[in-house]
This record gives sequence, structure tokens and C-alpha cells, in this order.
Amino acid sequence: MEFFREPSIDWLGKKWYLISGSAILFLAGLISVIARGGLPYGIDFRGGTLVNVKFAQAPGLDAIRAELRRQNLGEATIQRFGSAGDHEVIISLDLKTTTASEALDAGKRAIVTALGAVYGTGPVGKVDFNNASPQTVAEHLIAADPLGLAARGSEVATETYRGLGEALVSYRNSAPRSGLIADVQQLRLVAGATPAVVDALAKDFHLSGFAIRNTEIVGPKVGADLRRQALYVTLAGLGAMLIYIWFRYELIYGIGAVVAVFHDVLVTLGIFSLLDKEVSLTVIAALLTLVGYSMNDTIVIFDRVRENLRLSKRERFVEVLNRSINQTLSRTVLTSGLTFLAVLALFLFGGEVIRGFALALVIGVIIGSYSSVAIASPLVVFLHERFGKTRVGEKPRVYERETASARR
Repeated sequence: MEFFREPSIDWLGKKWYLISGSAILFLAGLISVIARGGLPYGIDFRGGTLVNVKFAQAPGLDAIRAELRRQNLGEATIQRFGSAGDHEVIISLDLKTTTASEALDAGKRAIVTALGAVYGTGPVGKVDFNNASPQTVAEHLIAADPLGLAARGSEVATETYRGLGEALVSYRNSAPRSGLIADVQQLRLVAGATPAVVDALAKDFHLSGFAIRNTEIVGPKVGADLRRQALYVTLAGLGAMLIYIWFRYELIYGIGAVVAVFHDVLVTLGIFSLLDKEVSLTVIAALLTLVGYSMNDTIVIFDRVRENLRLSKRERFVEVLNRSINQTLSRTVLTSGLTFLAVLALFLFGGEVIRGFALALVIGVIIGSYSSVAIASPLVVFLHERFGKTRVGEKPRVYERETASARR
């Protein structure tokens, strides 16, 4: 399939317009990063506590923020998670709040305390069932012994109530409840939850309007290690590709391709900073995917250049490169367009968990295809004209130039 039949666009004649567009994006991203004091790292890299909270009703984010400030957690960030009907938010504390690894658990407790102050802590002496662990539920059942198992021995009672505690919490966490029970009587549907068991739970527990669904804790040392490893992995991938292209094609092609890919990564990170989107481990995975995708797109053009050089050895190098870009234009539009539609669907409908990953690819597919023409190709032309060689150690190939034409 071909979208364009023998186009004759002078891409390299417009190189300064294309390079200027990249320069503007790069500088805007760089200014944003400098202004905010660094990239907007996610919890994976900066360290801290990340708490996923589900509410029975639409949460009042302003009230939660005000209470967090009263708890000296003013640096906490709150963002909605999932669709509006899910009533879920993510609350995160960075290292300005949790400065040591042993204090990270305290961050979670502080968040729970703040939410309890907003939505109520229940009667004195009662435990919140929606945030209780299976062990806590089992301990209360063992103490109350609603099934009268103490007469059969402590081991039997302990084992039975532990299993019942796990079943009750599992029922609470399963869909469609997702961690929230609105009425204790709902627990009658759990196997083994007799009326006496439910009455004992109603006596010892209350039901809050929120539930902690998930907690992630990353220490400061782990976050720093992950940042360093992400940088090493990206640089190692670029270095390996440079060596391969040097061996498989020519050094100037390898330099052009690697610089273009490096440009793609930097511009994508800059756009993340401009959009105030967090850079997490999933985003790094997307950037590594982008490295491979963009490199492949560039190599397709360079491979066509090599074929055309064999067929027309006396044609000017710039003309060969322009013709090669035009010949691969249909392929680029087809593959990049379909990939863009796929990652756009992931971004729009894939949910909050993979939104950062999908956004990096949405940006990267566009920038990667653009850089193959706007960055890699002009750089290869510059290196070719500057050094006058196509392979290290070889004499220059003979291409027809204006001076040669004049002599003939």
C-alpha cells in the first residue's frame, strides 16, 4: 500500500525549518525542567509513600488538602485515579515529608489520620473494618468467640477465626465493593459468617467512608538507585546501537541515528515536564520502547540510501538522501500512523495505570518519525560533507558535484 506515489519533497532543503521546530521544543522543555528544579519524578524515583484511597462518595479534595496541611503534610500531592465514578484518589508524600526510610510508614499513618479527621473516626474503641487487616479481624473474633470454639481448644479457635478473617476481608476487597462495606449485614453472605459472627463484628467495628486500597513505599536510596539505573540502561542501549550501525552500515549513519534517538528522549522528557506529568518506571519503559522504534524508523531510511547509492553512484549524496526519504514516506506514514492510533487508544481508554506509558509513546511516535527526517538526515549530510568519507579508513566515493560538472 502506498499513500504517496513518487513524491518529490525537498526535505533537506527545509532542514533549518525542521531543526528550528526541534530546537523550540527542546528549549521549552529545558526551561521547564530548570524552572521546576528537575524532572517531575514519580514515587519510583523520588522515594516516599504512595497511598491509593477509595471513597464511598465523591471525595472533597479541598477538605483533604486542608487537613493534610494541618497534619504538616503540605507537600503531599493528590490526584484523581480512574474514572470520576470510581471515587479514587492517589495521595503521595515525597522526601521533603518523609526524609528517612524508617519514617515512610509514618507517612501512611499520617494520611489515614488526616482522612479520619475529615470523614470521622467512628465511636471510641471501635476499629474501622474497611481498613482492617485479616489479622485484626481474626484477633477480635478470637477475643469475642462468637462460634463458641474456645471449648474445643485454642488451636482450633485460632485457625478457624483466622480463616474467617481472611474470608471476610477478601469479600470486602472483591468487586464491586473494592474495599468498602456500607453495611455490616452484607457480611452474612460470607461462608461461616453466622448471625453471631456478624453481631460480634458490629460490636467491635465501624464502617468508614474510605478505604486504603494500596500502599507503595520506596526508600530514598532505592529511588536514587532506580534513577541511576534508568540512565545507565538508556545510555547503554544507545551505545550498543551506535556500535551495531557502525559495524553494519557506516559510522556517520550511526552517529546520525543515535543523536536523533537521543533528541527524541530529551524532547519527550521536556514535554512531560511542560505537562507536569510524572516520570515513573513505566515511562522509562516507554522511552526504551521509543528508542527501538525510532531507531528502526531511521534505519529504514538509511537502508534505502545504501541501496540507492549502489544504483546511482554518481548522483549527489543530498539528492540520494532526499529521494530515499520520499521513497520510504508511505511506509513511515503507514507504520507510524497505525502505531499512533494504537497508543492513542491506550492513552484514552487504558486507564490511569498505563496512562504515563501510553502518553510517552504518543509523543514519542510523532517525535521519532519527525526526527528521522529533521535530525538524523541533515546530520548525516553534514558529516558526509565535513569528513568526505563514507567508511572509516576508506577513500571518498565519487559523487557528482557542481564543480565536477563544470570540468566536464
